[in-house]
Amino acid sequence: MPHHMILAANANAQGSHVGEWRHPTAWDKPASNLENAIRLARIAEGGKFDLLFLADGNGVRNLDKPDLFAATSPSDRPGVFEPVTLLSALAMVTEHVGLVATTTTTYDEPFSVARRFASLDHISKGRAGWNLVTTSNPGDALNFSHEEHVPRDDRYERAGEFAQIVKGLWDSWADDAFPQDKASGRFLDPSKVHALNFRGKHFQVAGPLNAPRPPQGHPVIFSAGQSETGKELSAATADCVFAIEGTIERAQKLYADLKGRLPKYGRNADSLKILSGVTIIAAETEEEAEQLARELDDLVPPAVGLDYLSKMVGVKMSAYPLDGPFPALDFEHIGPTGIGKAIVAKALEQKMTVRETYRAILPQMAGNFFKGSAKQVADLMERWFLEKACDGFMIAAPVVPTGLERFIRLVVPELQRRGLFRTEYSGRTLRDNLGLSRPENRFFVQRAAE
Repeated sequence: MPHHMILAANANAQGSHVGEWRHPTAWDKPASNLENAIRLARIAEGGKFDLLFLADGNGVRNLDKPDLFAATSPSDRPGVFEPVTLLSALAMVTEHVGLVATTTTTYDEPFSVARRFASLDHISKGRAGWNLVTTSNPGDALNFSHEEHVPRDDRYERAGEFAQIVKGLWDSWADDAFPQDKASGRFLDPSKVHALNFRGKHFQVAGPLNAPRPPQGHPVIFSAGQSETGKELSAATADCVFAIEGTIERAQKLYADLKGRLPKYGRNADSLKILSGVTIIAAETEEEAEQLARELDDLVPPAVGLDYLSKMVGVKMSAYPLDGPFPALDFEHIGPTGIGKAIVAKALEQKMTVRETYRAILPQMAGNFFKGSAKQVADLMERWFLEKACDGFMIAAPVVPTGLERFIRLVVPELQRRGLFRTEYSGRTLRDNLGLSRPENRFFVQRAAE
């Protein structure tokens, strides 16, 4: 088990802040640009990051609002690669960094997902990860022959069944099922294949998977749900959780909650890693970091900021005075995910105006925001890590790519000096580097020699 913190890089080449693509130091023409993606992957690997993470969705939003659509398009993802396709290309130009992609359980099929990520794991020699999501955007349903979005409870029920099937398919073959012996003419051992023959409420899948067992046994499974059903799904199925909490106290509470759910599933605390989502603006001085943050916020028109905030909390925020106090919204009904509730909680706790709230969330996706010199940022990261608020961080570092380069140049050496982060990769696979064990095959006890 690694004793260092885990570092993951948000690999969206268009950035996480709505305004950052307009910054003078941001990449030009970032939409579906393979050369940019390759450079970003190499930057992250040069910084010894554990993994690259690609968020994804299946819809193009704001088509009915031409001005907003044009201005906010980076956050709506209309010009990005299909993530597993891109990561397969990045696997060819990297050797160590993990490659994690988002795929929905609501509008995809278990067999296709199992095959896709098994292939990525083989291509990358054991560096694949699957971010399991249930899809929060209702508009995505219209692209998959649905008239309306699948209800929330059904989405999570379907996700649990989906994950169970995918893991079963990854176990279709014993590790040594493919001798491929030219002399004997024996390509595979027919005694070492298992047909799943799964029949459930949502899926019927015969199996076996038409791919050998992945190098990691199972590619690493990530999740991000923070609702009650989402947390239970994570405890039952995930290896890593992306957590969004605005304060260390709430993060510590979530950390303890998630770890405390594991024993009922026969798991120990080390089997689930919790990564806190954080936007980091690091600079030579605190003043330089503050200046960059102001520059980014100033690149976002109020109409765009209000629209983005409205999507995040599930309420039309233009109905409230821009410079008036943030309204006390109903916690039980706001927001498509736990992110919306985190935004409202932070706005009310800090007595923000509506304008201050959207400016606060635009660079950080309602998560944590660390800003300052290398020492200041490292101090915050050290506290969160040592005080059990997280096992590591999912980092968005505006502006792309200079923000990540600056973090690696300034903050990573400080973390290494404190013994909090690796100086070299030590493991062969993503599981190795994250300190996660390789799952035993549920159908075959014997494993091939590693």
